[in-house]
Amino acid sequence: MIEMVIEQRRRSLGGGLEVGRVLPFAKRRMVGPFVFFDHMGPMDLARGVDRSVDVRPHPHIGLSTVTYLFDGELMHRDSVGSEIAVRPGEVNWMTAGRGITHSERFEKARAAGDHLHGIQAWVALPEADEECDPAFTHLAGDSLPTWDHAGVRGQLIAGSGYGLTAGAPVFSPMVYAALTLAPGATAELPGGYSERALYVAQGTITLDGRTWGAGQMLVLGATAGAIGSEAGARVMVLGGEPVGPRFLYWNFVSSRQERIDQAAADWRAGRMKLPDLDDQEFIPLPEDPARPG
Repeated sequence: MIEMVIEQRRRSLGGGLEVGRVLPFAKRRMVGPFVFFDHMGPMDLARGVDRSVDVRPHPHIGLSTVTYLFDGELMHRDSVGSEIAVRPGEVNWMTAGRGITHSERFEKARAAGDHLHGIQAWVALPEADEECDPAFTHLAGDSLPTWDHAGVRGQLIAGSGYGLTAGAPVFSPMVYAALTLAPGATAELPGGYSERALYVAQGTITLDGRTWGAGQMLVLGATAGAIGSEAGARVMVLGGEPVGPRFLYWNFVSSRQERIDQAAADWRAGRMKLPDLDDQEFIPLPEDPARPG
């Protein structure tokens, strides 16, 4: 059932913020439309934490970013005018399309301290939708389909699975869900998609006669199955239908290399609008210390 195991690799985002990067991986670039998968934390942020830990304004094209938190709070601002905090069990779904910029800041942590733990994934848009208008959708916890049965609590973040459909504006067939398993519980894994994976965010699970732990992504075959957990676990289930190969550079995703090059040139030249409520700084293009204009 398990086709590949991907271990997270620790990456610094600067300012003391570190993530576990899972996708893309050299031997497995995507799972369905999922082209990027970062595990944030778990980590404690002290009261008064320096602003250098914030993720300053930066651009995206050709994808939707999906932010989901287990613990903590992030303040999101973007170039379509959004300003909203994402909290545990909520979803920030931002569709970049032809271009969007946004920032993520730890304002709650600066005021009172915080414990951060969550996942940010990127979903590649189909070629026909790569240049769609940018948009942002916030889904509060009570608007996400949920279930609680036999020691398994689940939230459907996006797409369709477990007999449910989420409200996130997806562009291709996919499933993305968060499961919490109580000690001794067994959870079903949905079939119906040609590519699937699960990621252990916390605790341990058993599958194919082995135990797997936090920081491991298991790429699965298409056949439905089940996982167990002796001590309890948090697991992300993801998958869908492939949208074709993608080029990826920095925060840009596209089916065409020339579009990536254009986006980089636009950011370097200052042609991409910064967030309406956070336009006083930005992250330069990698190895590009300043942006003219």
